[in-house]
Amino acid sequence: MRIFTVDAFTDVPFRGNPAAVCLLDEPAGEGWMQEVAAEMRHSETSFLVGGGSPYGLRWFTPAVEVALCGHATLASAHVLYSLGADGRLDFDTKSGRLSTRQAEDGLITMDFPAKPAVETAPPGGLLDALGVRAVWVGRSQFDLLVEVESEEVVRSAAPDVERLLSVDARGVIVTARSATGEADYVSRFFAPRAGVAEDPVTGSAHCVLSPYWTEKLGRAELTGAQLSARGGVVRTTLRGDRVELGGRAVTVWSGDLHV
Repeated sequence: MRIFTVDAFTDVPFRGNPAAVCLLDEPAGEGWMQEVAAEMRHSETSFLVGGGSPYGLRWFTPAVEVALCGHATLASAHVLYSLGADGRLDFDTKSGRLSTRQAEDGLITMDFPAKPAVETAPPGGLLDALGVRAVWVGRSQFDLLVEVESEEVVRSAAPDVERLLSVDARGVIVTARSATGEADYVSRFFAPRAGVAEDPVTGSAHCVLSPYWTEKLGRAELTGAQLSARGGVVRTTLRGDRVELGGRAVTVWSGDLHV
């Protein structure tokens, strides 16, 4: 079966967030998909099932299956468009029906559910594990959101990953207003409980960041920069209870998976 590695949320190879995309003619067993994801070692491997829209789509980290993943959805759509698909593509997932469209300039827009965070007291050990002071802490369906005082605090954060394992959340988003005109806000995402110490660029985290920063900045259309070592850019537009995530992708390699 065909398998691809795609760098998502970037137009430059070896930047953004790499995802593996495996094309399946029929559904596969969860154990086998988990083993493939562990072999690939990317933060997510996506498994596409079907010969046309709507496609079945599931995502696995090297350790667990996840219910929502942006960059691997972007990578999957990029593969399908590069193989000749066009127009709107629909995907049936554990987070419901998701859809994508590709513009003439290659920008892919994904329709995702918004996951707004509700203010909460910082869980015990969270701020010590992150090594930061919080301006605001909230909890979304999957993740914790921590706003800090500046972009530099986000960039220089060096969390204790082992201590983060005790924090009850899929992952932790650390964010601040951007210090430059190149983006509106910046972030990083740490998810050791999902087997990912730091995710390079996280589409699903922007389902939390978009409603948060839209309320603070008063604009629905924003640009977020994720400040991992690889880095990446996500364009977000809040539309009610949905978020449009926009980004580009680059195929790095493709081949055959022997089973």
